[in-house]
Amino acid sequence: MAGRVYALKSFVQIGLAVLCLAGMWLHVDRVIVGHQVSEAARLGTPRGNLSDLYPVWYGSRELFLHGRNPYSAEVTREIQAGYYGRPIEQARLNDPRNEQAFAYPAYVAFLLAPTVKLPFAAVRVIFFWLLTVLTGVSVLLWLRVLQWKLTCTQLAVSLTLVFGTFQVVQGLKLQQLSLLVAFFIAMAFMALSRGQLLGAGVLMGLAMVKPQLAAPVAVWLMLWAASRWRGRWKFAAGFIGCVVLLAVGAEFLLPGWTGKFADAVSAYRRYAAGGRLLEQMLPATIALPLLACLLAAVASACWRVRKLDAGDEDFVLVTALVLAVTLLIPPMYPPHYQLLLLPGVFLLVRDAKPLNIVFRFLMVLSAGMMVWSWALAIVLAGASLFTLHAQHYWDAPLWTTVVFPIPVITCLGLMAYQKVGLGRSSHSLR
Repeated sequence: MAGRVYALKSFVQIGLAVLCLAGMWLHVDRVIVGHQVSEAARLGTPRGNLSDLYPVWYGSRELFLHGRNPYSAEVTREIQAGYYGRPIEQARLNDPRNEQAFAYPAYVAFLLAPTVKLPFAAVRVIFFWLLTVLTGVSVLLWLRVLQWKLTCTQLAVSLTLVFGTFQVVQGLKLQQLSLLVAFFIAMAFMALSRGQLLGAGVLMGLAMVKPQLAAPVAVWLMLWAASRWRGRWKFAAGFIGCVVLLAVGAEFLLPGWTGKFADAVSAYRRYAAGGRLLEQMLPATIALPLLACLLAAVASACWRVRKLDAGDEDFVLVTALVLAVTLLIPPMYPPHYQLLLLPGVFLLVRDAKPLNIVFRFLMVLSAGMMVWSWALAIVLAGASLFTLHAQHYWDAPLWTTVVFPIPVITCLGLMAYQKVGLGRSSHSLR
């Protein structure tokens, strides 16, 4: 009898998770994309392949095969012709403002090198499935780093729910390299937990293809390595060596690329950045000082645990906090960046105890935000089968997506304050 109850419970849990996944994917395909297509037809907005991979792939291809400057205006217009279907014109009021220029460090071309001779249609499919696999592996890696053993049912539900979040769906639909960077970071911490410091450093170096995501945690790990240099210098050697090799190699491909990259980043901030997360919620006069105070508090936590081993639970907690707070730093905030929240969310689900009523409220709020997103996506996806009016509410499931990191970061901060800020002794995850 007990076995039947357990089997039924597992079936219901997996069924609900699959429903959430199907609802979100259908919502994106039928409601969000449907809305975008109808709006583009109404306004005359161009639509091409709309893949975030295309600008970096095309720029890498031109650099490798033709020796062209991927940051140039000519290459940018060619990228727009593929991404949007035609070059955009600033004089056209309904044309997109995002120029979709090549805005990565030039050394990202080394990662794309194996694909530059393939047609983009094939590259797009390859990366969709590659990023799908690597995202699933990232989940398994963080569970291993946390040494959290789940049952088969719990693991299946966890993977299904992760792939059913809008954050992951968006990243896969756009073939976003942020998912690859999230995998490199997860692999780096897996290597650290096994004492493979050189490999961990190299992986963090590879993650620097998106410096806005990898730099904060890289700074934290360099502080960690410097605190016990004799035993941890291999991490620093691997990281610095990897970044230097990539940068020097890029200099041979494109002399003076650092200045061109800086100009591209400056232009990107002008045409694409929508403001930091806190700036979207609060006036800049409040948001920026608040961010500075938060970063100072996180830096203090890092300083307190800098000498701990990579397997220590306080080290893992502070790392999860660093990754979560990273989302508040970049001048733009796409949802797919939220894969950096994975270790923090797993920690909260695994270890969270009701520290106080505020913590309990924030935990319930975080869960409610995800339930809202899935429930509305399921409802609208179902409604879209019968009426196009569902497209009018395309953004309803996403209302909570933007602010979801705030309660998660706050909960992690409260945990870190209790365990690290009060100077409690650490004990191993093992």
